[in-house]
Amino acid sequence: MKVQEENKLRNMAALGSFLVLSICILGLFHVETSPDSLSSKDSSFCHGGLEVIYPELDIDKCLIVPKDQKLREKVSKVWKAPQIYFSGAHKGDALQSGQTHGTTLTDYHPPTPPQKSGFHRYQLMLFEQPPEASVSLSPPENSSRGKWDLQAFVTRFNLGEPVAALQFLTQNCKD
Repeated sequence: MKVQEENKLRNMAALGSFLVLSICILGLFHVETSPDSLSSKDSSFCHGGLEVIYPELDIDKCLIVPKDQKLREKVSKVWKAPQIYFSGAHKGDALQSGQTHGTTLTDYHPPTPPQKSGFHRYQLMLFEQPPEASVSLSPPENSSRGKWDLQAFVTRFNLGEPVAALQFLTQNCKD
């Protein structure tokens, strides 16, 4: 019985190592929202237990980054890449503890909405990567920030639906 449990944990850990985290930046789209509340469509996007941790901001549900405490400025100009946690990761998996390792397809770029352009959505989606898939960006995808076809990328690597998704909205810190 103990051997079966160990094999099960090894299989779960192996499966967990084939996860792909995609950050979709929809930075050029103006979002109609009030500073205090999300639309029902924006609120319903988040699911699956994904969590993004900045030094003073814990994002575990869809939200609008508050202007107070200079959080919008810190997200855009001060803080480095956040820690990513996934509560649904299999027991023993590095993603559950935020200790992710893998191949970086592109460096982290903080949210930088232009001044007077309103709120912008920043979406994080976690996909389970098929074991045989070697995920990479095409040259046009690699050279642009958020201006490529996410659905074509998902289809090309047979990623299916996101296991978890999270988004936050922010605007230029001077607005």
